[in-house]
Amino acid sequence: MKNITSPGLIKLKGILCLIIGLFASALPFLQQPTLTVAVLLAIAVWCFCRFYYFAFYVIEHYVDSGYRFSGLWSFFRYLVQRRKHESRPARTGSNESRNGPAKRDEPGNRNDL
Repeated sequence: MKNITSPGLIKLKGILCLIIGLFASALPFLQQPTLTVAVLLAIAVWCFCRFYYFAFYVIEHYVDSGYRFSGLWSFFRYLVQRRKHESRPARTGSNESRNGPAKRDEPGNRNDL
């Protein structure tokens, strides 16, 4: 899918999303105008906003600085790829992995200080 680059179209998309969101949240309340429905809708909206914030800001700034958010699908792909990567067993067979990096006795080495 091609990215929208026109500032006018980007603003129109934002306004349409706002209108659709207002209607989608108002219609259930109009069908059942109770305090419970209003509170549940408010909680749902708040939770989805927090999840979106988590998906693009928290992960990028606090968990993985190499990750760049480009939409919720990219976030879900990131989670799946990360889970596959973390579930792989660690490689063994090298002294370096068990005992740390090999020590070198070279003059001028920073460890000589």
